[in-house]
Amino acid sequence: MPPVIAVEGLGVRFRRNRGARRSFKDLFSTRQRRVRPDDFWALRNVSFDVQPGEAIGVVGRNGQGKSTLLKLVAGVMLPDEGTVTVRDGVAPLIEITGGFVDDLTVRDNVYLTAGLHGMTRSQIDERFGEIIDFAEIGDFVDTPYKHLSSGMKVRIAFSVISQLEEPVLLVDEVLAVGDRGFREKCYRRIEELLAGGRTLFFVSHNEKDLRRFCERGLYLDKGALVLDGPIGDVLELYNSDYGT
Repeated sequence: MPPVIAVEGLGVRFRRNRGARRSFKDLFSTRQRRVRPDDFWALRNVSFDVQPGEAIGVVGRNGQGKSTLLKLVAGVMLPDEGTVTVRDGVAPLIEITGGFVDDLTVRDNVYLTAGLHGMTRSQIDERFGEIIDFAEIGDFVDTPYKHLSSGMKVRIAFSVISQLEEPVLLVDEVLAVGDRGFREKCYRRIEELLAGGRTLFFVSHNEKDLRRFCERGLYLDKGALVLDGPIGDVLELYNSDYGT
């Protein structure tokens, strides 16, 4: 069976100097960009495959390329080297409230966000009640999104994204701001999706969560893939390297 995610020789380069940005022409140039002294590689020579139904945990310290890798898999960032191939689609739980419009109501945001992710209006109509019930914000359906608390925003965003039918679920510790009860509710939902055959690509610093969901791990350090193996072995090496 072909992999649902195939990453080959992946590399992403950034500038340390925020004032030195790529020009518009650079973004579309087919020529190799000149390496500058203030360039650094957020990821370099990273390769791995993910099979359908696998649950992968990505570990590493802050700034080692984990979130960048997730954005590449999600298709919101392009690599400077190598390729990322994703079969079918992804349900991205990264920067989870991105794309919601402050001045629109919760109701309008549900239709807008779900529609942008490919759901038809009839599908949204059918699932709207379930989305609102799961988020536990029925009294705020016609409230402008900007008036919701941060926790309520996460609730409605997770509820919408978790209704998508794409085979790959991307999660980047977005539920850390939620209360414990709702976070556990979301985790049970993720387990349901995994039991239904979904693939999970999960970035987290929480060892308990990684062991709960994942069988396999990727350990990134200084932009390189240090170890690809069973999640227990990956966490053991990571903890050994950094004394946690």
